[in-house]
Amino acid sequence: MSNLYLLDDHTLLRDGLRAVLQAAGHRVVGESADPTQAMADLRDLGPVVALLDLHLGQRSGFELLTELQRRPLEVRAIVLTMSAQPRHVAEALRLGAMGYVLKGSPASALLAAIASVSKGQRYLGPDVAELAVQGLTAPGDGALDTLSVRERQIVLMVVQGQSSTEIGRALHLSPKTVDSYRSRIMGKLATPDVPALVRFAIRNGLIDADNT
Repeated sequence: MSNLYLLDDHTLLRDGLRAVLQAAGHRVVGESADPTQAMADLRDLGPVVALLDLHLGQRSGFELLTELQRRPLEVRAIVLTMSAQPRHVAEALRLGAMGYVLKGSPASALLAAIASVSKGQRYLGPDVAELAVQGLTAPGDGALDTLSVRERQIVLMVVQGQSSTEIGRALHLSPKTVDSYRSRIMGKLATPDVPALVRFAIRNGLIDADNT
């Protein structure tokens, strides 16, 4: 069985997940509601699989996926979320997620995902495969491809309403460095202000319109 890590901002849900996973013989070695804390824990605890939600209050599970691409660890990610948006599925897979399971799925689907991903195999939950096809074949904005991994991470944090000081604290950067990133990002994306950046993020499926 596998050592697992949980990233979700609902404590009650994490409690329920832990009970299901432990009953199936897995070991939950850590959990958090914060992507920055989760990244530190993943380095220290070395789980085989991380289960992560995409919507974490003012943060996003995409942040952790982005950071895992920048600093590869021996951990495989499964997205466990309510989001059935095709572009969210496609973006998660593009950022290296090995599995994607909707929270409305039966526990057996999640356990099957863990079993597959633990062996290095991709797993898409019920109805997710079609969403992935839709998201991967939908026309997108080529400007997104011009962003570095770090720039994508900062875009997500900016559109969630975080200040340069808050972003810098989370990413261990100075506010001045974050401001430089923001200016460069807006230049690349031709977005003159934060509202325009938010519209870009919604159009490209990086966030939900309901979460802005």
